[in-house]
Amino acid sequence: MTGAEKSDDDRALAGEYVLGVLPPEEARAASARIATDPEFAALVAEWRADLATLADEVEPVAPPARVWRATERRLFGRARRRWWAWAAPVALAAALAAAVVFWPSFAPRAPVPPAAPAYRAELVAQDGDLRLAAAYDAEAGTLFVAREGAAAPVGRALELWIIAGDDAPVSLGVLPDDPATVVMVAPELRAALDGAVLAVSDEPAGGSPTGQPTGAVLATGALTEA
Repeated sequence: MTGAEKSDDDRALAGEYVLGVLPPEEARAASARIATDPEFAALVAEWRADLATLADEVEPVAPPARVWRATERRLFGRARRRWWAWAAPVALAAALAAAVVFWPSFAPRAPVPPAAPAYRAELVAQDGDLRLAAAYDAEAGTLFVAREGAAAPVGRALELWIIAGDDAPVSLGVLPDDPATVVMVAPELRAALDGAVLAVSDEPAGGSPTGQPTGAVLATGALTEA
C-alpha cells in the first residue's frame, strides 16, 4: 500500500469514527489510536470541525418535559426509572447530539440501553468523579455502558473488566471517549454474568499490555438481575 493509499484509508476511517458508524471493536481501536497517532488524531479533529458546522444554523429547542418522560418510559419502564435517573440522560444526549449534527445527511447508530436488560450494574468511584451504568442484553449478548464524569487523562485509557467468582479479571475492552458505548460479551463469559463484578481500571493508551489490570482500579460494581 502506498503512502497516498494509506492516507486515504486513514481519512475514511477517521470520518467513519466521527460519524459513529464503526462496529464497536473498530471504534475502540480507533479511539485508542487517537492517543498514540498524532496524524490520525489530526484527521479526526478535522472531520469533527468540518461536520460541526452542519449544525450552525440549527436553532436549539428544549423538548417539553412530557417528551423526556415518554421517552424514558418507552426505553426503560417506570420500574427502572430510579436506577437510570442519570444514565438515561447521558445516552439520550449522545443520541440527540448525533441526530442534530448529522441529520439529514447521515443516520448514525448512537448506542441506546436495552429496554429489558437481564442484568445491570452501577459503578461509582470513591471520590464520585466517575460513574458508570451497565445493562446486559441477553438476546444480543451485548453490554451497554454509559459513563458520566472524569475521562481518562491524556495518554491513558479506561479499561473495563469482568470478574466471575475467583477467576482472574477478563478484559471487555478499552472504553471510548463517548458517553455511551456497547460492548460485545464473549459467549464463554455470558453464563457467568450473574453475580460477576465489573471493574474499570486506569491503563496505558490502548489498554493493559499484560492482559490483567496494571493501573489503579477506579470503580467496581456487581451485576445483578434487572
